[in-house]
Amino acid sequence: MIQQTIFPFKIEPTRERLTAHGGLVLMAEFNHGIGLRDLTDQYLPAPGSNRGFDPSEVVDAVVLMLEGGGRSLEDLRELKNEEGLMKLVGRDEIPEPDTVGDWLRRMGDPSSGEPGLEGLDCVRGKINERILRRDGIKEYTLDADAMEIIGEKADALFTYNGNKGYMPVAGFLYETPVCLYDEFREGNVAPAFGQKDFYLRCKQRMPRGKRIGFYRADSASYQAGLFNQLEEDGVKYGVTVDQDKAVKKVIGMMGQEEWREPVRGCGYELAETVHCMNETKKAFRLVVKREIRRQGELFGKEGQYFYHAVATNWLEEEKDTEEVLKWHNQRGQAENFNKELKIGLGMERMPCGQTHANAVFFRIGVIAYNLFIGFKRLSCPESWAKHTIATFRWKMVQVAGRIVKHAGETVLKLMVDLEKLELFKGIRQKSFELSICPDG
Repeated sequence: MIQQTIFPFKIEPTRERLTAHGGLVLMAEFNHGIGLRDLTDQYLPAPGSNRGFDPSEVVDAVVLMLEGGGRSLEDLRELKNEEGLMKLVGRDEIPEPDTVGDWLRRMGDPSSGEPGLEGLDCVRGKINERILRRDGIKEYTLDADAMEIIGEKADALFTYNGNKGYMPVAGFLYETPVCLYDEFREGNVAPAFGQKDFYLRCKQRMPRGKRIGFYRADSASYQAGLFNQLEEDGVKYGVTVDQDKAVKKVIGMMGQEEWREPVRGCGYELAETVHCMNETKKAFRLVVKREIRRQGELFGKEGQYFYHAVATNWLEEEKDTEEVLKWHNQRGQAENFNKELKIGLGMERMPCGQTHANAVFFRIGVIAYNLFIGFKRLSCPESWAKHTIATFRWKMVQVAGRIVKHAGETVLKLMVDLEKLELFKGIRQKSFELSICPDG
């Protein structure tokens, strides 16, 4: 007899109501408790016929698919296979991938005013307001950053990196890292385009009683119009400098005596001066860091040093040269927020050939990201706040469960120890309390 398997067991189907994603119900409860379904049906257009899906059915399904680890619309079929779990969260039917694709195209159609984008903008804003009102913070740091999404789609255009795809911009709050505003852009749109307008749109979406007090960005934001607006609004900023001829000339005029090592032997030196652009209303500090180029003889035209400069309106008594750089370097955390949105929540891949449809999908992805931020901060233990979505899936979502009916009640039996069971019950309790009064 020939052995046809490696290990001595058989595979057979079962008709029992089982699930491999038992913990996903906790995320679904939070989403519902904070008002995702009601808000979606309130702000997005209703279906054109009685046989169509309500907006909440589509958006809720896509959000759960992304939170569960799905990467494309085809992965909605995995939710359909979780029939018992979907019934637990009140979803007897999940729309087909083609149906969702058609819905995305209708919702983003420019000829009808992009109703989905506008509606989802309101949904995102309301959810953010409900999350932020509970964090006890009044003044936030806005980290603005563009991200490249590569995709060989019919409408996709080439980015400045030479890849076909898209170049959306997102504004994240550093303290409670929700995405305040997102703008889906064609690949050939430069990151520097419309930075002032982008900031103003972010500002408009801050909840009442809260404000953007600080702004950080890379050299795409090195623009006089933006600096003037930030000064007018009383916002402290730190922006990577675009080293044009004027900036290089200013740096070149710095005397050797102006450079100092913040820590002896650290390998770099700091100096600063005052600078302005032709259209800026106020001068700003130019904080410069220089390092000796290794193998400098290979880069004779570039000079002996490598320079990194930051423009800031922090007063020197508020932050000295080194503190400005340390504060500005914290914007690197925005790259982690981008990574969580793109890779963690599946936004590195767009599903449709039409840019306007992908813009709707991307905004749903942003909402899924914000819901996850709210879930781990409002319903989960404080020690879980720094976990990524991948860790949540491993520790919470991917839990085997059995759905049974007993004494007229539906019971989800999870394969967890008592400690984790109590953890899950505590999460459910917090989500329930949130659902009683989502607006605080």
